[in-house]
Amino acid sequence: MALDPDVVEAVREMDEHELRRLLMLARARLESRGVALGPTAPRVRYREQLIRCGKPNCTRCPHGPYWYAYWTEDGRRRSAYLGRLDADEVPSGTSATSAGG
Repeated sequence: MALDPDVVEAVREMDEHELRRLLMLARARLESRGVALGPTAPRVRYREQLIRCGKPNCTRCPHGPYWYAYWTEDGRRRSAYLGRLDADEVPSGTSATSAGG
């Protein structure tokens, strides 16, 4: 499920103090639902990708780069679309850009 673009924009506009408070709130909500965090939390990897839209007449493919997060949960590989990120938003542990299909 994609995040509401207004929520993403609001998070991008937060300062460090507000981001820390948001992190504490998110952690508390997850823990109240029985989600284990800390050393047992999944390792998240970030990847910048170029994506092909699949339209037959598109002359601008591939599009992007767009950022995705990948992790393993319940033995399955999961991913989340993060969108376009500014240079100061690029997460550590990133991998190279590749075209998708």
